Amino acid sequence: MQLILATRNSHKLREIDQILGAEFPIRALSSSDQVAEIDESGSSYKENAILKAVTVSRHLSGLIVGDDSGLEVDALGGAPGIYSARYGGATATSEEKISKLLGELANVHATGDQRAARFRCLLAVANAGKLLGTFEGVAEGKIAEAARGAHGFGYDPIFMPDGFAKTFAELPDEVKNNISHRAKAIHKLKPELPALCGAI
Repeated sequence: MQLILATRNSHKLREIDQILGAEFPIRALSSSDQVAEIDESGSSYKENAILKAVTVSRHLSGLIVGDDSGLEVDALGGAPGIYSARYGGATATSEEKISKLLGELANVHATGDQRAARFRCLLAVANAGKLLGTFEGVAEGKIAEAARGAHGFGYDPIFMPDGFAKTFAELPDEVKNNISHRAKAIHKLKPELPALCGAI
């Protein structure tokens, strides 16, 4: 059964491919796939993940996996949340998004426990326009005072998972891929994949 990730984000593909392992090869959407850019109009990670998976599954055969993830910072009322990818504007770079977030935390004088945060990931699986299941993963932690590390992507340089003095961007892939929000969601999905593949 072909697994397709409903994204053209190479960073997400690489991470999910590493976590799933060789047993379940997965590919992302290619520029040749006849699937238009999906408007993430949902009001939650779950709605957006389902929207991606179901929409793509109407165009391509196989098991389609939709991923929606975000960073929630307590001192900012849960922001940027579902708007993490568009925080600071649709064309903002990761560095610009990080700078904006650190600036917002400085504005509210967030220190210590006030910098508590979490990454949340929601995976949705669909086939032929039908939703087959959803899987959620959460990684608790806090926001570092400054960006550190060269691994990972997005907000990884400022997120320090609980139990570690390093950011996601400072941790090796084999560590991050066991404790991240996306890893936790995939670890719930993976044992269900044989049944999901067999049901279609």
